Amino acid sequence: MAGAEERIQPQAWMKAAPTRRVIGAFEAAGVDVRFVGGCVRDALLGRPVTDIDIASPVPPERAIEILEAAGIAVHPTGIKHGTVTAIAEHRPFEITTLRRDVETFGRHARVEFTDDWREDASRRDFTMNAIFCEANGHLHDYFGGIEDARAGCVRFVGDPIERIREDVLRLLRLFRFQAHYGRMPPNPEALAAAERMADQLPTLSGERVRNEMLRLLVAPDPVPVLDLMRQRNVLLHCLDEARSFDRLAALIALEGSLPVALTGGIDPIRRLAALLESESDARAVGERLRLANRDRDRLLAMCAASLPDAPLSVSMVHARIHAVGADLFRDRMLLAWAARNAAGTASARDDADEWQEMLVTAAEWTAPTFPIKGADVLSLGVAPGPRVGELVDAVERWWIEGDFRADRAACLAKLRKLAGNGG
Repeated sequence: MAGAEERIQPQAWMKAAPTRRVIGAFEAAGVDVRFVGGCVRDALLGRPVTDIDIASPVPPERAIEILEAAGIAVHPTGIKHGTVTAIAEHRPFEITTLRRDVETFGRHARVEFTDDWREDASRRDFTMNAIFCEANGHLHDYFGGIEDARAGCVRFVGDPIERIREDVLRLLRLFRFQAHYGRMPPNPEALAAAERMADQLPTLSGERVRNEMLRLLVAPDPVPVLDLMRQRNVLLHCLDEARSFDRLAALIALEGSLPVALTGGIDPIRRLAALLESESDARAVGERLRLANRDRDRLLAMCAASLPDAPLSVSMVHARIHAVGADLFRDRMLLAWAARNAAGTASARDDADEWQEMLVTAAEWTAPTFPIKGADVLSLGVAPGPRVGELVDAVERWWIEGDFRADRAACLAKLRKLAGNGG
């Protein structure tokens, strides 16, 4: 098998004290454990490694004994499926016993534990995720995952239909991995299986679909993959409201050309908003994907108001930042600018400096605090009641129209004038 004798140079994360402590505990007990999954794949490709997963040939109860004997905290986070989580020096390590599927139910499988590394690899989703790595960097690759990873070929282990039937989420993972790792045309067999099984996507929970779609959206350029999902009728079953592909492409171009300080970086919720055409779309997507309250509210706010079709004056920019906050203003401006660029009008290109200046203002300008309160109205002898709020609102409108330049003294003078003449 290609790559079977290969190795990677031990990485910093492999040699770090917490990792060595966990691996050392198993070595002291005479147990051969290996790194697996994303950490191996990303190390092989020279990408940053975040989560560290470890495969073990001993049952989870034995893994717990080994770790606790070494003084390492361990939690039975998924012990029914063979997974425990070790915490060494505040760093988590997910340790899972080698498994074979006995029966599958579309999401959860009934498993048996095994000590056969190849058998465990055969039940994983993609070949690039089925590579094991010893602590010394020696790689074990049973299904050509090394070659596929380097070529950017996202390929299922074994029969794609069987892999998707075991867990329908793998259908979405196919497209997410294609967006992040694919460097060659999608695997034809995998695509055919995805199209055939797409009508099973509604059986997944909204949370699982949400997590995959948001992770897909933060890929460097998810548009070609999203368009492929549309062509293959996959989006029809999970995100049919996504239609504004040109605006998303234009937004991604802006994110790549502008300083991060002006864009806030790559934001999956903003990218999702770019795909949608209305507030009703945003509401439907937020409910179906069970977005967190904060993300749902942001999505609705970005899609609710009409966006400007031309740059705003400085005073209007200040007023809108004061009304909605700098972050939401920035997001709306980026979406509006992207919509103009997607339309391809000459003015959209010619006024780029003005759009950027609005974003600079959002990043640098802090809306002042309105210096008048209801107590100031009462101190003028105005009786408590609706008129107190009306006067405060009238002075605030005047303050905003004056581009926030009036200080407390000027605002009090305006208040006295309005209160005195019954305004």
